[in-house]
Amino acid sequence: MSKPIVSLIDHAVLHPTQTDDDVRAACELCDRVGVASICVKPSHVPLAAELLKGSAVKVSTVIGFPHGGTTTKAKATETLEACQQGAVEVDMVVNVGKALAGDWDYVLADIKAVVDVARQAGTITKVIFETGLLPDDATKQKLCELSEQAGAAFVKTSTGFGFVKDDSGALQSTGATEYDIRLMRAACSDKVQVKASGGIRSYEDAVKLVALGATRLGTSGTEAIAAGAENKADY
Repeated sequence: MSKPIVSLIDHAVLHPTQTDDDVRAACELCDRVGVASICVKPSHVPLAAELLKGSAVKVSTVIGFPHGGTTTKAKATETLEACQQGAVEVDMVVNVGKALAGDWDYVLADIKAVVDVARQAGTITKVIFETGLLPDDATKQKLCELSEQAGAAFVKTSTGFGFVKDDSGALQSTGATEYDIRLMRAACSDKVQVKASGGIRSYEDAVKLVALGATRLGTSGTEAIAAGAENKADY
């Protein structure tokens, strides 16, 4: 393994109930174990940027989160503000409804608007598909194609807040699967990296997804993964 697992983590602090104190604790954790980035809600970007000033840990945030249905102008504006406040990576959610309708011109323009604003600020863009809500491989492959065409740095599986109903009507969360990581890796050139996100809870989960081509891992399970990595001398 070329890089330690922990150094591939984007630690997520995105639950609606998480507070400034949660961000402070997460920043301490992230700096201590050496993750790639901390991914916070847009309102927490200034705090995270201040707390991690001088740290190697990057500050990232989410755009159009979690449903992707905001307008393109709103996403671009949100991106600009996030960059101005200290985010150096943004994870945007595609307009899932437009993708399901096959309105590919809209989807491409939506992604490109965010990528272009972010790039002007020296910030990279990751494009979240919400793969658990997509019905077939062709849709996921098309989104990979459009994300690369728009200039995104990463394609990403999930928000961690996507849900589907099971046969009983209960909501089940969706997330990264080994199948989708293989599919997305094969659908992109080497210019685009793959981020697995959603349901990654252990060191073993992380290792499997990295072996399949993921180079970033979105998770709130950083402490458990770091502990597992330390036990495996990969920390």
